[in-house]
Amino acid sequence: MKKRPVELVVLSDVHLGTYGCHAKELVKYLKSIIPKEVVLNGDIIDIWQFSKRYWPKSHMKVVKIIMQWVAEGIPVHYVAGNHDEMLRKFLGFKLGSFSIVNKVVLEINGSKAWMFHGDVFDVTMQHSKWIARLGATGYDMLILLNSAINYCSKKMGKGPVSMSKKIKSSVKSAIKFINDFEQIAADIAIENGYDYVVCGHIHQPEMREIATSKGSVMYLNSRDWIENLTSLEYNNGAWRLYHYMEDVMIINDDENIMEPMEIPDKNQLFQNLVREFQFLTSAGNE
Repeated sequence: MKKRPVELVVLSDVHLGTYGCHAKELVKYLKSIIPKEVVLNGDIIDIWQFSKRYWPKSHMKVVKIIMQWVAEGIPVHYVAGNHDEMLRKFLGFKLGSFSIVNKVVLEINGSKAWMFHGDVFDVTMQHSKWIARLGATGYDMLILLNSAINYCSKKMGKGPVSMSKKIKSSVKSAIKFINDFEQIAADIAIENGYDYVVCGHIHQPEMREIATSKGSVMYLNSRDWIENLTSLEYNNGAWRLYHYMEDVMIINDDENIMEPMEIPDKNQLFQNLVREFQFLTSAGNE
């Protein structure tokens, strides 16, 4: 199958390491494209669920493909989310073309795209609008406030706050949360002069213009690889939502991956990833 070039790919909410992750399908998708730049917009590896010790070969295959891109010099920005928040300890880490960040701003054909996961709104939704008015410092304040609340919650033995559990209580509350989430993301983006705001987290794909009295912004959400199997692609001056289930050629392409494969603990997983990257890097330099 011929691979197609894509200028920018945005993936989020893959949740590798969980039973719900459609890693085999994601492998097919990743093998069908040649990206120039990649943004992993949070919750790629589900560290929350690692106690289950579930790590099939298809999940490792996803990681290997991404690491191969890094070894080839393709920029890969890993934006930390709530399920992989442990990576926030390594913010600013860079290895070749790979970096770990809280948010990323990319220049795309003269326009500015602001990308972040979105979990910072979970415990601060009602206060986010006035924080947005603070401009460039508003988002950083949200991160600090969200982290402080989650820290206190953990100390009280309640674990991190997860808005996804709350909004599942009713359709009405879910719709309200999604609308509030999108509006607040747009408010902050407009305050900071961004042309695009790209999120994940709420597992709700979207591409729409949001306008306020202060301006407008294109809001985009890449959704997930649990239920929807979608990504965002930017090519030839336009965004599009990619839907795996509509890609007949890829669906019919056989991908033989043996299952399952278990990894004893987190440390061994990370050691395996580092070794794999070192191997790919050395092979690429030969």
